[in-house]
Amino acid sequence: MDLLFLSILFFLLVSSSSAAVVSYDGRAITIDGEHRILLSGSIHYPRSTVEMWPDLIKKSKEGGLDVIDTYVFWNIHEPRRRQYDFTGNNDLIRFLKTIQDQGLYVVLRIGPYVCAEWNYGGFPVWLHNLPGIEFRTVNDVFMDEMKNFTTLIVDMVKQENLFASQGGPVIIAQIENEYGNVMSPYGDAGKAYIEWCANMAVSQNIGVPWIMCQQSDAPQPMINTCNGWYCDQFTPNNPNSPKMWTENWTGWFKSWGGKDPLRTAEDLAYAVARFFQNGGTFQNYYMYHGGTNFRRTAGGPYITTSYDYDAPIDEFGMGITIVFALVPTYLFRCDIQSAVCLIGNLKQPKWGHLKELHAVLHSIEKPLTEGNITNIDLGNSLAATIFATPEVSSCFLANNNKSSDATVTFQGNTFKVPAWSVSILPDCKTEAYNTAKVNTQTSVMVNKPNQSEDQPASLNWKWRPEKIDDTVHHGKGQMSARGLLDQKAAASDESDYLWYMLRVNLKKKDPIWCENMTIRVNGSGHILHTFVNGEHVGSQWAKYGVFNFVFEKNTKFKPGKNQIALLSATVGYQNYGPMFDTIQSGVVGSVEIIGRIGDETITKDLSGHKWSYKVGLHGYDHKLFEPNSALASKWKSGDLPTNKMVTWYKTTFKAPLGSDPVVVDLLGLGKGEAWVNGRSIGRYWPSYIAEDGCSTDACDYRGPYDNNKCVFNCGNPTQRWYHVPRSFLEDDENTLVLFEEFGGNPFLVNFRTTVVGTVCANAYEKSTLNISCQGRPISAIKFASFGAAEGTCGSFEKGVCEGSKDAVSILEKFCVGTECCSIEVTEDIFGKTNCDSSVTKRLAVEAVC
Repeated sequence: MDLLFLSILFFLLVSSSSAAVVSYDGRAITIDGEHRILLSGSIHYPRSTVEMWPDLIKKSKEGGLDVIDTYVFWNIHEPRRRQYDFTGNNDLIRFLKTIQDQGLYVVLRIGPYVCAEWNYGGFPVWLHNLPGIEFRTVNDVFMDEMKNFTTLIVDMVKQENLFASQGGPVIIAQIENEYGNVMSPYGDAGKAYIEWCANMAVSQNIGVPWIMCQQSDAPQPMINTCNGWYCDQFTPNNPNSPKMWTENWTGWFKSWGGKDPLRTAEDLAYAVARFFQNGGTFQNYYMYHGGTNFRRTAGGPYITTSYDYDAPIDEFGMGITIVFALVPTYLFRCDIQSAVCLIGNLKQPKWGHLKELHAVLHSIEKPLTEGNITNIDLGNSLAATIFATPEVSSCFLANNNKSSDATVTFQGNTFKVPAWSVSILPDCKTEAYNTAKVNTQTSVMVNKPNQSEDQPASLNWKWRPEKIDDTVHHGKGQMSARGLLDQKAAASDESDYLWYMLRVNLKKKDPIWCENMTIRVNGSGHILHTFVNGEHVGSQWAKYGVFNFVFEKNTKFKPGKNQIALLSATVGYQNYGPMFDTIQSGVVGSVEIIGRIGDETITKDLSGHKWSYKVGLHGYDHKLFEPNSALASKWKSGDLPTNKMVTWYKTTFKAPLGSDPVVVDLLGLGKGEAWVNGRSIGRYWPSYIAEDGCSTDACDYRGPYDNNKCVFNCGNPTQRWYHVPRSFLEDDENTLVLFEEFGGNPFLVNFRTTVVGTVCANAYEKSTLNISCQGRPISAIKFASFGAAEGTCGSFEKGVCEGSKDAVSILEKFCVGTECCSIEVTEDIFGKTNCDSSVTKRLAVEAVC
């Protein structure tokens, strides 16, 4: 009996981890011989926390995804050559197993170049400093290191049986990344490099397909894939490869000084539907959860700490889903007896609108991947596509016109297809989904004040100055070199900060000597602070995309020895472009003293002198940000200085009550880095104001999108609020430490929680309206109208026609006091209207949480 039991147990264990055969043909990826529609979303493990991973993946699955896509970040795993880190948020294997636990697949984008607005594109900076190296070309030093890291990752995944060929979740791997975009300057060496990449990848014997994105000449058996806003017109370079979209950009990243980009749910859904209408079968959202650039991981340079990316799950991504039993009625409250309440930071309506699309696409997987395809041009930018198997036919109707809605008669039925939209008809008779008809609520998030018990209105601060005397007065460094060094070579990314120091002798008889002298620095870096003889002369910084500037200020030099100290600060190294690794940072132009005597200008070039260098700052070296720092007892109380450069601040606070995501408001500060309980929440720069040129009206989803189309937040801090993961917080006392580089006022700093403040929803007739305050009760119905309501969330108005019953009263009766409620949108409930037949009737609601 025991032997039989053990045999059965062994069989079940083997069966549960049995290998899957992943292959492909010209239509789709196949898993165990079955053609698959695969919907994927990018989540980057180091841009969230270990504690967040299960919920992020669960929300992804609930949103209708089959696959989680992630890059592998070389520089966090091998920060120093042959010294590896796979702990904490860097635990790649744990992340893959968390995905596996949820029953989803993985696309593992090893790269190891990732771009990703990540520091140095994911390359460790020590790589730059290896003798004789050239990146991403036929170079033995680079290729040896790339192969070593790629093999390391593959072997780790193999050891844990995580490739699908071993019974694991990894169904696809990627080598290199978007090389085709920058390949031309590398010439023949670039083509040879891509061949080498393909051969090296195949030699890893992982048993699943390899892809190369944005690589039109990808060698076989690599599958070349598309990245971009729209990939419906993309064609693989081999007829036996499926049409794959590895990056559908859900929004765009934000840079310091830049505006907030928005991509509408309607346009994103339109792009997806068009892709599948045109033969696509694998699509990945970049990003599905963007997250946070903790520590100094943001690249660019000048990429913000927030990497929200306008993704379907917002930057904070926390929360739970409470599932209740449904009641079989047209109307229900979400209480103990009723429906499903989603609690957490979903980007609505984007998450919900896409979820509905995913369900429809999955329902027609067979015809999409195996059916005969018939394309019909209906004229005036209208197109129909039929996917037919012997059992069923499914159809798409696309209106690619940018402004005109259309009424389409198709196979004996009439359909209203709005401009710039796609309707999906699973049976070619009934519209199950239209990309422009959003039936999902819009959640307007607000930041609530910290309501912790005993939390004072303002925080009690301590402070201490950054110790700079040794550098600005005495020029004490760790090394010296003749000439000006690239900051990557001198600091190797050990710090954002590098001191350049020089003692120069000036005599009154020197031709340059005069009362009107200046110091001029031709910088190729990001931020420069200039000191002469211990005095701060001035500071200057670059703008996003333009990292060359000239700093020049009148300076009081003295006869004899003068001490020049230049503090260079980087804000992430370059992450994209051909030969991006050769772009220098720091003080690498020239440093000159300029004398002006009458009409004559005399220049003394100091660039070739012997300079001293010091990496980092005293407070970083002594880990002032850690609670157990050796200098923890030497903070000062009272007479708190404000607007003082290079100053450290420290305070304690209580964690906000509840489980809502926590943010810290750093308005009033200049620029620096912040730590909570010794863990860096990233760089901050609230003094950098977003430039002008914002959208003045609501964003029109119609017409092609790019990151300049719908932009907001002009004239405000680029980033004011910074994510503090709940897992960083203690139940009792917590410590916040700030290093203020520019000078600011910490008295305005406060902690808040991010919650839903207002909910707006549109639901079209014969659909169901769902509204949820995501864990908080609905307190009021501010607006409700069934018919032809106009306007957008926050500015709804009644239209030319309306139902005969009071929509506000109906919704107040059943929704107020509950966390969420649901109602079918029909004339039986809201009354008959006098709307013209051309009007697509909808219920518009604004509720207060």
